[in-house]
Amino acid sequence: MTFPSHDLETAPEASKPLLENSQKAFGRLPGLHKVLAESPQAFEGYQLLHKLFTETDFDADELTVVWQSINVEHACHYCVPAHTGIAKMMKVSDEITEALRNETPLPSPKLEALRTFTVQMVRERGYVSEAQMQAFFDAGYGHRAVLDVILGLAQKTMSNYINHVAETPVDEVFHPLKWTRSDTPLEV
Repeated sequence: MTFPSHDLETAPEASKPLLENSQKAFGRLPGLHKVLAESPQAFEGYQLLHKLFTETDFDADELTVVWQSINVEHACHYCVPAHTGIAKMMKVSDEITEALRNETPLPSPKLEALRTFTVQMVRERGYVSEAQMQAFFDAGYGHRAVLDVILGLAQKTMSNYINHVAETPVDEVFHPLKWTRSDTPLEV
């Protein structure tokens, strides 16, 4: 089933300012935003979750680890390439990006602990064990980081699921970064 993909002319009135902001911010309309425009509330909610997640204590590497770990776990054909491009803009190393895309070890134990915990949260739907939580704390994270991972999970679940049901085409700018999941998912 084809989902509506809006531009500034076809979008519901309440979504037009949101699309205008996207156009200004990116110089184009990202495919996800064009789909989100069908529901002004979903669009605004997604943007608010994104804004709040970027305001957490996580640095650029950690934001990327949370986003991409969720994107890869959900096998999001749209978000993995998009966040690969975003990671480049955020000056995240290619080593981190490739490890996330290929589900291979990250360059630091702390980042690996963040990825492991994030994937556990996704797979266990929040029912992480005391041992899993303790391993996350032992890596140097605290209770706030647990809540911030859940915030990132809310944002990415929204975009990943929307891209799944809408089959959002990968933006042309991200075509060179296309991705498909390997046959062997990450063991956590």
